[in-house]
Amino acid sequence: MPDRANKINSGDHLDFEQKVADLDRQMNELRKLSSIKGIDYSSEIRQLQKEQVNELKRIYSNLTAWQTVQVARHPKRPLLSDYLDLMVKDFREFHGDRCFGDDRAIVTGLGQIGRDRVFVVGQNKGRNTKEKVVCNFGCPNPEGYRKALIKMKFAEKYGIPVVTLIDTPGAYPGIGAEERGQAQAIAANLQEMSRLRVPIICICIGEGGSGGALGIGVGDRLVMLEFAYYSVISPEGCAAILWRDGSQAPHAAEALKLTSKDLLKLELVDAVIPEPLGGAHRNVHDTVYNVEKYIVKTLRDLKRTKVDNLLENRYWKLRSIGVSPAERLRRKTLAGRERIKAAIDKIHTKPKPVPAKV
Repeated sequence: MPDRANKINSGDHLDFEQKVADLDRQMNELRKLSSIKGIDYSSEIRQLQKEQVNELKRIYSNLTAWQTVQVARHPKRPLLSDYLDLMVKDFREFHGDRCFGDDRAIVTGLGQIGRDRVFVVGQNKGRNTKEKVVCNFGCPNPEGYRKALIKMKFAEKYGIPVVTLIDTPGAYPGIGAEERGQAQAIAANLQEMSRLRVPIICICIGEGGSGGALGIGVGDRLVMLEFAYYSVISPEGCAAILWRDGSQAPHAAEALKLTSKDLLKLELVDAVIPEPLGGAHRNVHDTVYNVEKYIVKTLRDLKRTKVDNLLENRYWKLRSIGVSPAERLRRKTLAGRERIKAAIDKIHTKPKPVPAKV
């Protein structure tokens, strides 16, 4: 069960949570003493719990970029399988790309979120070692992206909205993947998703690394969980290129501006979905509920929009990335100015009266 799999044990605390780990250890010792000696330590435990909550608030309100990356990679963080179990009803998985094989790093299928029938495309990293090997540690191959595209075209045929859940360190960079057209598969997804005639919601639930995330990350809404990260490259990869030293990853993470706060300020993501205190791994159910609530609300708004307007908004959303605020405002008002100009041109001007000859 997700609750048992995501229970925080003594060895699951991150490096910067040392005081939280100490408080956990003290509470566990008091509980053991209470069961052995029969002494009531409930007041002391409550006091320690209050201290722990205050410490978690202090830590998670001022996380650095590198600490955010560590939270996004936490081994107990909810994965795609948890979202499918807790959020998607009556899920039916689709397999294969009709070309090479069935990549388990990308899972596709029909299901129901709230009252809406949706098509889910998600990246699966696997929980234990066996699952990680099967899923290639969440690094998709070209056949995974081709499978995603074929299934999204199926959803378009029947007018079913698409929801993508992004969680990958990046597309698989092996020789076999390159030989089978990794870059071309991702590029084809970018092109086709930009003009898919159904609503698309993309949610980064953990790691969003490089083109591996972008391959299923084009849509009407791109959002992130609060302590996820979304970046053109992993901090370690960036450090290896710039400094030839992987230990410089914390500095690279700061420079990449990969946190949800930074990306929201840069207007690269549309919204940030809040996580429970201490990260998603501390409360799986609340995290999944927050994601589900966002999907239901956003789908209700997107389904009210005409398809042609949806595609037009999606086009300008992509074109406005990296554009100055003044230019963005000009583009936003361009259609209105053209309509006003056309209306003025249609007005028949009366001819000027010719003065009578005397």
